[in-house]
Amino acid sequence: MKIKCPLFLFVLIAISTACMASDMPDGMLAKQFSAYLDIPLGGNSYQTKGSQKEAINEGGLLTWQNPASEFSIFFKSSLATEAVLELDLLPQAATSRLIVALNGMLHEVNLKSGDSGLIKVGEVSLSAGYNEVKLWGVQKSGDDFAKIKNLRVRFEGELMLDFVKDNIDSRFYWGRRGPSVHLSFTVPIEGNFKWFYNEMTIPEGADPEGSYFMANGFAEGYFGIQVNSSTERRVLFSVWSPFATDNPNAIPEDQKIKLLKKGEGVYTGEFGNEGSGGQSYLRYTWKAGTTYRFLNSVEPDGNGNTIYTAYFFAPEVGEWLLIASFLRPKTDTWYKRPHSFLENFIPEAGRLSRSVYYDNQWMADAEGNWVELTEAKFTCDDIARRGYRKDFAGGGDSGKFYLKNGGFFDQATDLQSMHQRPARGKMPEVDFGKLR
Repeated sequence: MKIKCPLFLFVLIAISTACMASDMPDGMLAKQFSAYLDIPLGGNSYQTKGSQKEAINEGGLLTWQNPASEFSIFFKSSLATEAVLELDLLPQAATSRLIVALNGMLHEVNLKSGDSGLIKVGEVSLSAGYNEVKLWGVQKSGDDFAKIKNLRVRFEGELMLDFVKDNIDSRFYWGRRGPSVHLSFTVPIEGNFKWFYNEMTIPEGADPEGSYFMANGFAEGYFGIQVNSSTERRVLFSVWSPFATDNPNAIPEDQKIKLLKKGEGVYTGEFGNEGSGGQSYLRYTWKAGTTYRFLNSVEPDGNGNTIYTAYFFAPEVGEWLLIASFLRPKTDTWYKRPHSFLENFIPEAGRLSRSVYYDNQWMADAEGNWVELTEAKFTCDDIARRGYRKDFAGGGDSGKFYLKNGGFFDQATDLQSMHQRPARGKMPEVDFGKLR
């Protein structure tokens, strides 16, 4: 099967070749580039175009059948320098022609049947910060353009590259999802707090599929909104079981989360894989650019259990909507660890940027006495702490708290850093007597 190369690629190749010929210093081709790092495609590559989904897994890029499919490999460089790229191929079944591009430099790679292992792409210039290596298929005589395990970067001198380096504990999966980012709010006084209130606004265009914008977290669960597909959005409230397992079917009956009540149109059930417990969600078409309000409570029932209840205020509706109320057995606690987080739950969407603003955080005791929260600590997940992904940010911005992740941007907020916002002095307007 032969595929014609798009005209723009031929033009780009000609321009790039001419530029490299005129700008390349004498002796560059003679450099040895003896040091190298291998970047696994299984944890660092994405399909960026093409309606046919190709296979990227722990083994690398394992199918590349559609000529419309395009791919990108991301890594962060500690400095701008010259390097050589090589593709680490699985055995090639047929001939093909590829284009590999980085920072305006394009290279044509011709593969033969039986090619395997390292195939040289050519010399490139790395930028300081994140680099994106792009792959296009031009022509092939078999089913696949190529099957690629690693991208090898050869260099001289001292150079640090940040990327997802291993698949221990499924890190390719978590790395492609991108770093999860968190804000833990400081409670300024001691007390038995029942309520946590938060306001959340997602900027327009910062809400790709797979995003979970968690507003009101607590020690035993979480409450926020997510983008499940191009046609479905949800308000999600979940409580973990006290029995630690990823399999909800393994939870003993006396440690299952019990549903006490739920709002109209709310789905309730169980969840697993990241702990297990009770889940509820309301399908609701919330909009980026709109501020939504979140209110939830944690209160011991006096019998060795704790009751968790969540309410959502949408300006389109104009009233507090009950999401659900759950009883967690073998638990005796008030509201602990108020926090917010931002994550992506679709690995293929980990190359996309998302962000969220949080404002006007308050907590109240059972009598309705409010205290404002104006300080938060910024933290990230294991992928960020290892330095495998460094496209994360959070803290204070424009008088509000914010979180941002994904998209391979260069700036990164210091982990464990403390941040403040100005006090609003505007207590939440909540008539507790009218809450269902």
